Amino acid sequence: MRTSVLERIALHQPRLNTPGLGLDSKGVALGAKGLVVLPSMDRLVALLAVYTREHSLEDLLPSLSLCIIRSAIGVREIVVEFAAESTERMDALAETARMVGGFTFTGTTRHFVQYRDAAAPFGYDAVELSGSNAALALYHDRFSQTYDIERLTDLRSLLLRLMLRPDASHPPEAGARILVAEPGLGPALVHYLVRSNVRADVCVAEWPPESALDDAPIRRWLVRVPDPPERMRALLLSNATPGIACFVPTGPGVAVEAGFRHPIELKACPLFDPAGLVLLRGRGDDPWVIDRLPAMGDILALARFELRADIRDVRATPATAAPDPDALRVPVRIVASTRPWRSVTATWIAPDQTHLLRWLVYALPRSTIERMQVAFTVDGTMVRSAAGVEGLPLGTFLTEVHPRLYVPAGYEMLPDLAPDVLARALDLPESRVLVLRAESGAVTVDQSAFVPLDVAIAQAPDWVPLAALALDRVLEAATLDLRVEPIGLTPLWEVDRRS
Repeated sequence: MRTSVLERIALHQPRLNTPGLGLDSKGVALGAKGLVVLPSMDRLVALLAVYTREHSLEDLLPSLSLCIIRSAIGVREIVVEFAAESTERMDALAETARMVGGFTFTGTTRHFVQYRDAAAPFGYDAVELSGSNAALALYHDRFSQTYDIERLTDLRSLLLRLMLRPDASHPPEAGARILVAEPGLGPALVHYLVRSNVRADVCVAEWPPESALDDAPIRRWLVRVPDPPERMRALLLSNATPGIACFVPTGPGVAVEAGFRHPIELKACPLFDPAGLVLLRGRGDDPWVIDRLPAMGDILALARFELRADIRDVRATPATAAPDPDALRVPVRIVASTRPWRSVTATWIAPDQTHLLRWLVYALPRSTIERMQVAFTVDGTMVRSAAGVEGLPLGTFLTEVHPRLYVPAGYEMLPDLAPDVLARALDLPESRVLVLRAESGAVTVDQSAFVPLDVAIAQAPDWVPLAALALDRVLEAATLDLRVEPIGLTPLWEVDRRS
């Protein structure tokens, strides 16, 4: 190994010695490609894990390649090659590489120089180039070395080979789950989900035989649950049922076994076909790869159905009118309810509280007064507004069951019937409003009794007519003569002291 001398590039330096190296608009030395050299495979995984936590590889994938290089003395290292494109991309990768113990270079073909750092904000340039025919020549302030490419490696294969890490510290979260069941447990699992009223999609996937001694493909049931109930999440996450495995989707076309996590953010690595599915398993087991996902159907289509007797054995019995239809009628009751208040559009004010309404109207805004209607009766006052009466803290609030039917807020009517059915059952005329009160019975108010609140409360003050004076009489009044005179040194000398 020999030391190479690099020179720092100055701002707007006119000439560079490294082939393919140029200056961008900011004056930073940048080639067409970028390289990150890492000493081992675990450093590569660390680089990808840190980078994909905040960045996506979608823009890098078209130009990204991984290869194993070998130096002249037989030392093997890993190179990540990608299109440089901008200093923003290079800075992000250089910072990540520096964290995991890698070196970042930039260049175009064979010669790559160290990328910029705090010591050289505009980058470096090689003073002397290597005359070797090696595939790569790297120039760094710590070393200068040539490498040959030994072999290429695939990022997708690397992701599939990485072992999952246990991740039992996180509680089960809401989200989709994929259940894989062995053939004998598939129908029972489907029946359990249908009985629990859980919506899901199901299919049967096939894999090639595991050995030459098997003459039939391996079949497993695949159930995709969009959002399992909370009571099932802990059970699915634990994988406590032998023969049933639970997976959590982590990206398009890929899922990780529940209770484990992949070292790299898979959602930032769009390498898997969305039309297929890759199921990554924990404990070092081989992943299950489905190149093309079979058509999935609704789980209800596979539910167990029961048939009644043959239609030919069923005799049609004509229905006849009931002798006494009124025998089924039950009285309508008002009972306390725990449901939240809704449609509180009226209030009933007792006669002894009507004087309070006179005071409250002074505090109500004009917009509230304009929306309200009021009707005065001998039994009380009813105020209603389609926009709600919560702004009027007076009386007993009423819930609108029907435009002509009200019950006290916090109560409900039994039996629970449709509003129109209740109106017909109560024989409610169009010209009346029925108020069912909890203790004092039901009362009706004529629709014509309601008047706008602003009209009802407006009372003109008493006024006295005054005659206007003639203008000439007003002008005849003597004018005042105002003068300012000095008060002297003793202004109070002549004032009577006894006063």
